Amino acid sequence: MQTGHDLSMQNTNWTLSSSSGDAAADSIAITSILSWVASRYKIHKTIFQEFKARDSDGARGAILDIVQRSIDGGTIFFDSWGALAVSSVLRSVAQELLSRKDPPPELYFGRIICIDCSMWESERVMQRRIAEEIKLDHKTVAIFDKEDEEDDFNGVDLTSRDVIRHVAKAINRILREKRLMVILINGSNEEVVLNRFGVPEYDDNIIIWTFRRRFPTKGWFEQYVDNTEQIPSKLRHTNMFLYWKMLLSYTTRSDLTALVREEAASILARHPCMQENDLAMVIDCYLYVLFLHHSFHKGTSQPWTYHGANYWICDGIIQGDKTRDISKALYQEVSFECDDTSFHSDIFKEKTMMHPDSSYWIFGDDDEFSSMITGNRPGRWISITSKNKISGDNVKSILAKASSIILAFESTNSPHGLPNDLIKQCNNLRVLILSYCAFNFLSPLFRHCETLRFLGLDHCRNNHTTELEREEYTAMWAYLHNLWVLDMRYTDWGEILSEENMDLMGNIVELNIEGFMCCQFTSRLEGRLPNLERLRIVKPLRRAEASKDIDNSFMGKAKLEILDLSGNNDIENLPTSLSKAKNLQVLVLDGCNGLKNVVLSNPLLRSFSFDGYGPASNWMSMVELPPESYRPICSNDDKKDVKTSMISLEGCTQLEKLFLRGLPNLEELDLSGCAIKILDLETMMVNVRRLKRLFLLGCENLRAIRWGSDKLLELELLCIDTRSSRVHGCARPSIAHSKSFGLQVHAFIEDARFARSLWVPIRQTEKQRGDDVFFDIRIASSNVCGERTNEEMSKPCDQQHHVVATTSLYNDVFTDVLSSYALTPMEAFPQPPTSQLDCHVEIGDGSRNMGSEFELVAYYDRNLRTLMRLYVQSLHVHDTSASTAMPSTDYNQLEWCRVERCPYLDPVFASGAASNVLETIWASHLRMARCIWSKKSPNYTRFYNFVYLRHLHLSSCPSLQFALPVWSPSFVNMETLHIIHCSSLKHVFELDEDFMPSRVVFTKLTTIHLHDVPALRQICDVKMYAPALETIRTRGCWSLRRLPALEGRMPGLGRTVVEMEKDVWDALEWDGVDAGGHDPSLYQAPVHSRHYKGKCLLRGTVLR
Repeated sequence: MQTGHDLSMQNTNWTLSSSSGDAAADSIAITSILSWVASRYKIHKTIFQEFKARDSDGARGAILDIVQRSIDGGTIFFDSWGALAVSSVLRSVAQELLSRKDPPPELYFGRIICIDCSMWESERVMQRRIAEEIKLDHKTVAIFDKEDEEDDFNGVDLTSRDVIRHVAKAINRILREKRLMVILINGSNEEVVLNRFGVPEYDDNIIIWTFRRRFPTKGWFEQYVDNTEQIPSKLRHTNMFLYWKMLLSYTTRSDLTALVREEAASILARHPCMQENDLAMVIDCYLYVLFLHHSFHKGTSQPWTYHGANYWICDGIIQGDKTRDISKALYQEVSFECDDTSFHSDIFKEKTMMHPDSSYWIFGDDDEFSSMITGNRPGRWISITSKNKISGDNVKSILAKASSIILAFESTNSPHGLPNDLIKQCNNLRVLILSYCAFNFLSPLFRHCETLRFLGLDHCRNNHTTELEREEYTAMWAYLHNLWVLDMRYTDWGEILSEENMDLMGNIVELNIEGFMCCQFTSRLEGRLPNLERLRIVKPLRRAEASKDIDNSFMGKAKLEILDLSGNNDIENLPTSLSKAKNLQVLVLDGCNGLKNVVLSNPLLRSFSFDGYGPASNWMSMVELPPESYRPICSNDDKKDVKTSMISLEGCTQLEKLFLRGLPNLEELDLSGCAIKILDLETMMVNVRRLKRLFLLGCENLRAIRWGSDKLLELELLCIDTRSSRVHGCARPSIAHSKSFGLQVHAFIEDARFARSLWVPIRQTEKQRGDDVFFDIRIASSNVCGERTNEEMSKPCDQQHHVVATTSLYNDVFTDVLSSYALTPMEAFPQPPTSQLDCHVEIGDGSRNMGSEFELVAYYDRNLRTLMRLYVQSLHVHDTSASTAMPSTDYNQLEWCRVERCPYLDPVFASGAASNVLETIWASHLRMARCIWSKKSPNYTRFYNFVYLRHLHLSSCPSLQFALPVWSPSFVNMETLHIIHCSSLKHVFELDEDFMPSRVVFTKLTTIHLHDVPALRQICDVKMYAPALETIRTRGCWSLRRLPALEGRMPGLGRTVVEMEKDVWDALEWDGVDAGGHDPSLYQAPVHSRHYKGKCLLRGTVLR
């Protein structure tokens, strides 16, 4: 970029003048600051270019001129006029270029992109907007949803989500084809490097960007004048800093008005709920914010400025059907947190209040009731902060036409008295705030104001005790009928809230009581205030009376949305009728340390706060929880006086925001059915260290739990159910167990990725606390997933059988031999193992993302794969359509495995899997599986695999070619081998090419049961020895040619019982007695069927 000029080091002693200073001097000072910054922080590549325009048209022209002369392209940062109208200027640049039919080559761009991220969310959201702007294909855009879902399960905060590299490449491919201009309105506080998003920053492309500030905050540069070391970090990748040569104070009143108007128009364009004819409304809302900031002394400003939306509505600025939507949108656009150092207080006060079209006046000690002002126009919004002005001759006439009046004086032990007729002539008064005032409570000065909608009283006192006649008394309160908002702070005026007067408040929408009555005031609410939406009774100075009953307080409060009882230490139980407030969205119980248990089930509750350290300094006017900056500083003291031991929010199906802090006695938290997506225990639960039981049942939206990096948990029971169709009302698991565990986890989840959230508590309990862990993790979507009755679970698995077909091929055999040999039907199959062990995983129908969680990921191993590798003792897989159901890893604790009805599973255990403690494998109805355990086990585990295997039971696996590989010369603990309906099985045990023994010994094998295994030639494809074999039964094994040798048989053991078809027996091959005991004489005479194999015999045909 060749435009502009580099600034050399100049005098670093500069001072910016006030609003009445010298413009030229200030321009030199700004230049000096930027020169010094460039030299001090070595950012000489950034060119600092000033422009002189006073309005948006001039600024647009200056930008286009720079663009036209910037033949090499580059990145331009634009800042001006205290951040006013900067976004509208940049938009107008794009509109101007797009409207030109035949622009000069220097101003021709093949693509112009406007990215409005003024309401900043994250870099991920910004990249998505770029993708949508250039209309990327749906497949690429879908990657955002996929990555967002992945980040959800990893517990990544929404604001921390990064750009996606694959999408960046797709964006780059499209944008590098033509010359490009990008206009970015950056709502964050950091410079954005666009090439990370895929936007090319080379050749002759132009990028123009600005920081967007919420009105009326100062502009970006002006905020850093006193903190210049932060400037370089914001401009590392910027070629030019384009700034206005003077400060906002040098604009004219008309120029400033025009800038405010343009700023309002840009807000209007961002929110569809507002129409073009609402521009005057937006401007008035902006001006009212300025009016509020100028109206209060520093010690009293914040509590009142947060009523912003209420003022707009009560004053009549916002009206109509979309009142709520509009006020919510504007509330996000302005800043109520500004103080005199963060915005141009004096400049706005001088140039807007003194303008002929201004709507408000502020009168302090130094302000005079100028006849020029008061004579030409009436004040719409008037604030008087000087006690001396109240007694002036003109004050009543000045106030007469006002719709908003604020009388806010400095705090004092003796509030200033107000004349009783001060506002008697105010026939249009809608908003009235009195701060540190004294007036007659029995005959308040606003008693005649029938249009009054908002009444705020702060530290006001009664200065008269005269009693009124009954008729006068009744007429005095008539104004209450029209009130919408009543806000009382440290004003001891109980009469206004008597039951009789509350009967008059039929239109009250919001009632706030601070530093006065306690929550027992709610006993007066029953049957009253039917339109109440927001109720705050906070920081009471009166103690509760034991006799007061508040249980029915919230009967009929169908519209109540916000309830704040902060600081009510005496309350022990929430009113039972609170559950009737079905529209309740926010509940704040900060500092309610006397509460024993909190039980709520309000379906629309969205936010809940219980801070044991006390109430927040301020509350929010919208449906939000107080931010951290408003909360009391954490104390190191253990607040044992907080009595709450249980909080249940079960059934609060909209709950998304939660804040718990300083609750040392809280042992049980139930968030069942809540809508929380990421439960962040670092930010949502602070100093709640004795929590023992956490229930998250029916939490369909839950994706992750962030436990915190350094928290030592005392959790004993964790119950989770994230299925979308949970069976409500089912019995909850208890911590009662025959064995003592440090932690019990019961998790029923649909997506395997949620297991990432279970790693921390399980690992911490086992490693840091040194306690045993019990977990039952079930991954499925069905309502019933392998449950068993206590009676079934108590039976030994090897004594249970079930019949898989009702008609046998060999009824004649059974008839003859059942009585003598007590044989079971050949098609009987051992019951599966059902006594789940201490660490159990079940994978069933509807389980999702199993494969991705089983992949070995070098940078992340806190997932289901690792839990199964280190801890799982029993495993049940069923009814899943996945081709992979078990990770290829070591199974250090796995004792039994049950796999059934998985039609696409192949293999059951993939290559690389290993286990040296496995005792039982039970598999059934695996249509595609070609083996149970793949070959190629890791060398270091090979000789230990299957060393404890006792039972191998296989049923209905038609594609099975072999079951287990042979990795050692013996299966020393194998006891039973039971296989039925495996038509392709050639060998049960098959050699791995990396290990070729000449013989395999099955030391303890006693029983072999083979039925309908027609391709089986021999059980092991190398010579097999089974010295303890007692029984071998086969049916339908027509290809069988070898039985095990019996060498090493212990003395006293009888000959092995044989049951098989005669033609199969006759076809067997033998090595002889001297060849390892492989001779038919060592077996009993076989029991044969009276019939032989027939042609085209179908299963189920009865032989006769």
